[in-house]
Amino acid sequence: MTEPTEGARGGEGDERPGAAGVSAGPAEPAETLDRPLPERVRHRVIALAAEAFGGLTPAELPGTLRQYARFTPSRRVRFGGNAMAAALESDAVFRARVGARLSQTAPELAEAVEHGTPPPAADPVEVAAVAFVLRPAGWAKLVAAAGEEAQRAQEERVGQERERELARLREELAQARTAARTDGERLRTELEAARKETDAVHRKLRSAQSDVRRGEAALRKLRAELEDVRAEAATARAASDSEARRLRARLAEAESALESSRKAVREGRGIEDMRLRLLLDTVLDATQGLRRELALPPTRLKPAQTVEAVEPGDPNPQDIAHRALAADDPALLDQLLALPQAHLVVDGYNVTKSGYPTMPLEKQRLRLMGGLAVLAAQTGAEMTCVFDGAELAAPVLLTPPRGVRVLFSKPGETADELIRRLVRAEPPGRPVVVVSSDREVADGVARSGARPVASVLLLKRLART
Repeated sequence: MTEPTEGARGGEGDERPGAAGVSAGPAEPAETLDRPLPERVRHRVIALAAEAFGGLTPAELPGTLRQYARFTPSRRVRFGGNAMAAALESDAVFRARVGARLSQTAPELAEAVEHGTPPPAADPVEVAAVAFVLRPAGWAKLVAAAGEEAQRAQEERVGQERERELARLREELAQARTAARTDGERLRTELEAARKETDAVHRKLRSAQSDVRRGEAALRKLRAELEDVRAEAATARAASDSEARRLRARLAEAESALESSRKAVREGRGIEDMRLRLLLDTVLDATQGLRRELALPPTRLKPAQTVEAVEPGDPNPQDIAHRALAADDPALLDQLLALPQAHLVVDGYNVTKSGYPTMPLEKQRLRLMGGLAVLAAQTGAEMTCVFDGAELAAPVLLTPPRGVRVLFSKPGETADELIRRLVRAEPPGRPVVVVSSDREVADGVARSGARPVASVLLLKRLART
């Protein structure tokens, strides 16, 4: 920060406090600083300028500083510090007005600085700032001396702070050394105790290892003995299991033989009872049907029977033959199934291959069983449908419809043989109708008392439903 010469001001006289606007005579060479203002001195100069704003009107301020007139001193320093420093450097009038304001606020210090005898006890920074504003003779030296003094004071403060910091660090180092020695002693004590404890643990460990080795030897011996005992027990258990299996097998054979004998007795008794009961039901139903057909009177004699008259003649066998049904008339099958306790046995594949041979066997069976279920619901007769199963590798999975019994012949047996066995199982006198176009089957069942009918008769009857 350097001071401009009077020539640079265009011949304008220097304004001094108390003599503003008065010419100072011939111009003299201006003093300048050979180095920038110390930072603390510069801050103090800006603070003095900010404080002087309160006693100046906006017209008395340079144009660059008028915008800070309404600011507080602290805000002026913060926002307009550089502008005020530049104005104090270049505008002698503004500097003189700040100096006049300074002479009013600190007259003793200002007068002492103007006379070149600043108080020895005064702050060097304050003296340098006042000298820079008032610009007395030798002000540059005062500023330089104050700067040096401030620098020296700063260095002394820094040195004192360093000494204090060094003392603090030395004290901390001594404390750390003391603590390290204490910790070292404590750690050595603990290490010695740990060593003693480790030695004791090692001794105990060696003793425990010796005990473990003895225990392992005893355990191996016990395991060998246990294996021997287990082997003996396994042998004895195997022998006992074998004997138990043999006894169970003999017991099962005895139970099976006993159950077979009991079953044979029950089956023989049950079959005979069933045959007898079925025959009795057939006789009863036939009797009731015969009574309904004959319409037997409840009394032995009626009055009308005593009146003489010409009675009609009885029909001869030729007339009855003319009223008989044809062998392929479906009504014949209805008459047969209307007999009491009638049982219809159907040669399944013989019927299906006659009626719908182009269909697969599975669909043939389903179609025939569906028709028989309807016929059973209409007539109430027992229905049994027999299929040949001699060449089947496994049983056929199907669910028979309600009222229809479905049977397959066993391996090595034909459906014809199964049909003949079914007919022989029926009691004599029960009406049994066998549907088959096989002449051998028809002749065989006829000898056993059943009524054979052709397959076409059943197909026509099913087609009518």
